[in-house]
Amino acid sequence: MHCRLCGSADLESVLDLGATPPCESFLTAAQLDDPEPTYPLHLRLCRECLLLQIPALVSPAETFTEYAYFSSFSSSWVDHARTFVQESVRRLDLSDESFVVEVASNDGYLLQHVVDAGIRCLGIEPSVNVGAAARESGVPTETAFLDPSTAARVRAAHGPADLVVANNVYAHIPDVAGFTEGLRTLVSDHGMVSIEVHHALHLVADAQFDTVYHEHFQYWTVLTATRALAKGDLTVVDVEELPTHGGSVRIWATPSANAGPPSERTLDLLAAEQRAGLHHVVGYRGLEKAARGVRATLLEFLLDCRRRGERVVGYGAPGKGNTLLNYCGIRTDLLEYTVDRNPYKHGRFTPGTRIPVHHPDRIAADSPDVVLVLPWNLESELTEQLSYVAEWGGRVVFPLPVLHTADIGRLDTSEALA
Repeated sequence: MHCRLCGSADLESVLDLGATPPCESFLTAAQLDDPEPTYPLHLRLCRECLLLQIPALVSPAETFTEYAYFSSFSSSWVDHARTFVQESVRRLDLSDESFVVEVASNDGYLLQHVVDAGIRCLGIEPSVNVGAAARESGVPTETAFLDPSTAARVRAAHGPADLVVANNVYAHIPDVAGFTEGLRTLVSDHGMVSIEVHHALHLVADAQFDTVYHEHFQYWTVLTATRALAKGDLTVVDVEELPTHGGSVRIWATPSANAGPPSERTLDLLAAEQRAGLHHVVGYRGLEKAARGVRATLLEFLLDCRRRGERVVGYGAPGKGNTLLNYCGIRTDLLEYTVDRNPYKHGRFTPGTRIPVHHPDRIAADSPDVVLVLPWNLESELTEQLSYVAEWGGRVVFPLPVLHTADIGRLDTSEALA
């Protein structure tokens, strides 16, 4: 394996999660007796440029032609997108004469707010089924992967964009150089590119191993993102820390010829990474041990529940949850089933662990003792949604960053589970 950013062959293992199936390859009942392909999920660090990455064993075309994830099923994520659009309109003085492009626009969860603001826009979404949902909701969407040729074609047809949005996609592309070149082609010389990524600072500091899966080819610090964008003639001028996905960063970049000096926030966050040891190889070497500790704590809790005869079910069927389930070896003997708001997943089974996925109404019907929340990064939203579990004395448990019971009117959020 060679580093996909700098080409170095000097890579160090920092987290080996074994072999798992692709995280969104949910199985139908008819597929349960079929063999299921698995691929190594092995996180490495480039000693030269410090990019965290996994081998590109599952191509984006295999993952995203038909995709199980629809962003609009998370109300907090839609609210996050609405706020971003409102703030961007003010920040960049966007008007009905502006043009906004979103790359990996999913089901139009973000661009719907651009449409509502009367601003011309276009989504570029590779998943056929998800892009179709966006068009049905009135969001102009082209089905394509972003590469230099796609970007040139879009720019020729629509003109340069004042704002290019690439939220939670910069980790999903193995061809970093080609994708970054595409971003530069799309944006006008005085425009802005806004990129949101999960911040590797939190991945390492909080042992968020479940954010590692085959869709994510690399994991970004501000330092490595700055280096990658510079290869495409884009300069980072500002950053914002975000609570999404357990700790993310929004990176603002602009064509290098017109870029000013980096903001104070950018310098501060680079300094925070430096203090955390992430600008040196040694800062990453405790991740595997920490991940094993999280796994041991969760398994001990679930085994204790089983010994007490408690019924444990899951909430959510996100990609990160499937990394957690497979790495921990959790199956239906420890987690009877899980539920999800996305109807695409109903009646299917989680990849690898074969745990059935039901409609969320199943929880109220069964009154389980424990609800284990797999999208733990949505704790605020889901604690409120699951408050009814207190009606029968049930508990809502989040596995990360530290295993704990949520406060749903009966327990204290600080109560740790041993």
